[in-house]
Amino acid sequence: MNLTEIIKQDYQQFPENQTYSIYDENVHFKDPIYNFYGLKKYQKMIAFLKKWFNNLHLELHEIKHNNNQIDTRWTMSWNSPLPWQPFICVSGRSELKLKDNLIIGHYDYWDGTFWDMIKQHFIIKKS
Repeated sequence: MNLTEIIKQDYQQFPENQTYSIYDENVHFKDPIYNFYGLKKYQKMIAFLKKWFNNLHLELHEIKHNNNQIDTRWTMSWNSPLPWQPFICVSGRSELKLKDNLIIGHYDYWDGTFWDMIKQHFIIKKS
């Protein structure tokens, strides 16, 4: 199976059964919240999301493989662990930098700001 197919499958089952073998041991991950190096830290971040957020879902909208990079567009949603369980939704894109058929850089860019995501925690739904 090629990297593009593996990534599609990982998105479908996120955060369960991720294929960590496609990442370099010193992968660089960066998004609006995190910035770190290392596969073990990446695995801990996924475990954290899995433990604390309910109904975590990652929908893949588009995937393109060009030379040494895979680009994706996605929407991630979840229920926050606050007592009122607000529904949070963030859309964005990822750039996956490749070397020797491994992901050496995973860079996420959100369509909105960090503050836009935080505000979703306090939206009051009208009945």
